Amino acid sequence: MITRAVLTGLALAAGLAAASPALAQGGDDPRFCPNRPSLGASACTTEPGHVQVEASAFDWQRDDNRTDRDDQILVADLLARIGVGPRTELSLGWTAFGTDRDRRKGAGGISRVSGVGDVRLAVRQNLRNPGGDGLSFGIEPFVILPLEPQPIGDGDWEAGAVIPVTYDLSKSVNLALTGQVAALADEDGRGRHLNYSGIIGLGYALSDQVTWVSEVSLERDDDPAGGETHVLAAQSIAWQPTKRTQLDLLAAAGLTRTTPDIRIALGGAILF
Repeated sequence: MITRAVLTGLALAAGLAAASPALAQGGDDPRFCPNRPSLGASACTTEPGHVQVEASAFDWQRDDNRTDRDDQILVADLLARIGVGPRTELSLGWTAFGTDRDRRKGAGGISRVSGVGDVRLAVRQNLRNPGGDGLSFGIEPFVILPLEPQPIGDGDWEAGAVIPVTYDLSKSVNLALTGQVAALADEDGRGRHLNYSGIIGLGYALSDQVTWVSEVSLERDDDPAGGETHVLAAQSIAWQPTKRTQLDLLAAAGLTRTTPDIRIALGGAILF
């Protein structure tokens, strides 16, 4: 059985993949900098004339507390990033299928909800070094269009902005900081509330093809139904067998009572 301690160890030993796009780039290589599998983002943008597709083949999360156990599985969680300018890209995200299974403890009873996820539209504008090398930063405003109610979707429109910053500490080590502020749908569906988070990640290029990233995420959600603070430790590893393809794995563990206990995601990316 996988325990939280084991996953925390993985999260402190398995995640150095996507927070350091500059580490995987060569001078004449196509610009290929997947967001996945890390929790954070980079300011690296897709070059004009190219489309980068990222997908989770399997993304499982478990939240186990005193009253129930909730398992959520996402399949074909897709993101298309389209280069429209030297420093600008558009992105479209959508989850093709998700299922949420909730098992009540004690009295018993199981409920299950399945459906498609919401659509996320975003524009990433790089403000320095669009290839992600050296010091790179930008801004990514986004809006989420509802297709499904909770828990697969959020049931109402949402909007926010991501501010990614990366810095090469050396030729093989990269520091990444990601901040986000958003207006998210209330759990009761009657309005929106403030959500904000910060992620710090350290990436290390094990080779020209393999990158490892360790991250810690702190998130505050001020839902009127009950505000929560989530702290997550994550590890991810990415392998790029070619200059245009990637396979990756993420393992994460919640470090507070209100944070989901376990998350494991497997997927990849390809550049067209």
